[in-house]
Amino acid sequence: MEPTERKLPPEAVEIYNEFIHGEISRRAFIERVQGLGGGLAAAAIIDALMPNYALGQQVSRNDDRIKAMYETVPSPKGNGSIKGYFVRPISADTRSETVTKLPGILVIHENRGLNPHIEDIARRFALANFMAFAPDGLTSLGGYPGDDYKGGQMFNKIDKDKMFEDMVAAAMWLKSRPDCTGKIGVTGFCYGGSTANMLAVRLGADLAAAVPFYGGPPPAEDIPKIKAAILVHHGELDTRLAATWPTYDQALSAAHVPHEGYIYPGAVHGFNCDATPERYNKSAADLAWQRTIEWFNKYVRA
Repeated sequence: MEPTERKLPPEAVEIYNEFIHGEISRRAFIERVQGLGGGLAAAAIIDALMPNYALGQQVSRNDDRIKAMYETVPSPKGNGSIKGYFVRPISADTRSETVTKLPGILVIHENRGLNPHIEDIARRFALANFMAFAPDGLTSLGGYPGDDYKGGQMFNKIDKDKMFEDMVAAAMWLKSRPDCTGKIGVTGFCYGGSTANMLAVRLGADLAAAVPFYGGPPPAEDIPKIKAAILVHHGELDTRLAATWPTYDQALSAAHVPHEGYIYPGAVHGFNCDATPERYNKSAADLAWQRTIEWFNKYVRA
């Protein structure tokens, strides 16, 4: 999609971020937006802040270059099972009579569940010649409900330790698939970014690389357990999370973990999501994606 000229005050984006992270209620969100004024009706501001998944879609669900399906993975230490969206490029399976093994990428959603944007991210990885699996942490409550606000409410009801075990199960399922090379990476956004960091701790040498987007770092005492190559993306205006990078950088260096980190000028929290135009920063998102693919090619495909 083309970059969108922002017409909303920066405060509106901050209020939206607080709302989607469960820090304020829906009523408080609406009341604070109404208090912004500025010549725009509150309804128009709210409409502009809400995700438009059709607008942000880069790869159609019916794209003939991919093969996509839903898979359910056993998770005995988590919530019993976790369902996810699995994608492979068609080209990998039509070159010869045998299935081509590909490196795998686990794609972890934000705190709303497996919405259409995250499925689109998985399809983008397939077009970069990876196999991708995007698990839905809301599986135990019936899965992503088709609405981000309701998804966020459901997310807050699930035991986070069990949900993490679901993500571990999803990663190991992907790694052990016969059509996987046995090398996997993980990326994620917000909650998914923090989870990508924690999976790097938990999985050790079973994970080749992690690329967290605006995720919190793991506890300092756990960083020496990381064996995966770490690539970190933060937005400059996402000040709380961006401020965690220097300390994480130093700890990764001390642990001799291959790593890089970037803070993107003028970018807010959620800058990669082209389904939310008021947060989306095209130049930052394009550069972060390029670096992500190069990172996974170097550490997961090699």
